[in-house]
Amino acid sequence: MKGLLIVIILVVYPFGLLFSQIGGEGTYQFVDLTNSARVAGLGGVQVAFTDNDLNLVYYNPSLLSDSMRNQLSLNYVRYLAGIGVGYVSFAPNFKGRNVFAAGIHYVNYGTFEGASETGVITGTFKASEYAINLYYSRTISSNLRAGVNIKPIFSFLENYHSIGFAADLGITGISNNKLLVGALVVKNMGRQITTYYENGEREKLPFNVQLGFSKRLANAPVRFYATFDQLNNWNIVYSNTSGDPIETSLGDFSSILMSHLILGGEIYPQQYLTLRFGYNYRRQKELAVNARPGLVGFSAGVGVKIGKFAMNYGIASFHLAETAHYFSLSTSLSQFIH
Repeated sequence: MKGLLIVIILVVYPFGLLFSQIGGEGTYQFVDLTNSARVAGLGGVQVAFTDNDLNLVYYNPSLLSDSMRNQLSLNYVRYLAGIGVGYVSFAPNFKGRNVFAAGIHYVNYGTFEGASETGVITGTFKASEYAINLYYSRTISSNLRAGVNIKPIFSFLENYHSIGFAADLGITGISNNKLLVGALVVKNMGRQITTYYENGEREKLPFNVQLGFSKRLANAPVRFYATFDQLNNWNIVYSNTSGDPIETSLGDFSSILMSHLILGGEIYPQQYLTLRFGYNYRRQKELAVNARPGLVGFSAGVGVKIGKFAMNYGIASFHLAETAHYFSLSTSLSQFIH
């Protein structure tokens, strides 16, 4: 774990200087949408795991391990306003120390009714975006793994098209007893290759640096998670168009610190059952209605293993009137090969 902390300092500091930007600006924001029911139940962002779950590799490519060979995962999200999000991934059973996997992440915004500037209906159009994920990981030592995710990106918004290229880097350290995990992920390094219209200005990608930890209790079936998001930019407090903070109390140190932190936990009451909960402070402060905040920012989930399949469900509240539902199914094809 000491070596991991040194790597974190060496990587986060220079990248933070070079790529610092306010969260939410730039193009291809869909690549940061949560697609795993498990991660959704843990607050929407977590990167430090030890489990044999191919879905987690999307959030940290260094989590890809030998135990995931021949694993297939399917995910679907009934997102806000009828938007559909999906993710499919597979890790082939290639022999050797290197481990590979591939996946496709997509978002379908649906069908829209077009109109001219004078209000004349011009017909309907669709909008969708896709990212191909090509993973590679390698074991550095018995306690340290590193991985990379190469992502060609394709965006189709009505008659406007754009192509981009991004990469994620991850490194994960695990203690000898497997109880403590630390991970660093640098996400969405790259550029927009073609713009949406001719001679357009290239937009920034949603660069992000994340640092996460998880700790399982030695004598209880519980694991706690904490991930710091957007470490490349300190003040990520949302401001309205006038430049004023949406809530002045967010300006102090503790509130800004909390806006980077996503908390989660898992309870394992039975061998084949997992209960999850999460809290996202920034989501609550940005999206909740002050008069009736409800459960905005909170999330929950459940995972079960039935036969050869692992099924997960997650639910996250984004607004008083909108809740997202996440569904994941995974299996190892090796179980079907005799």
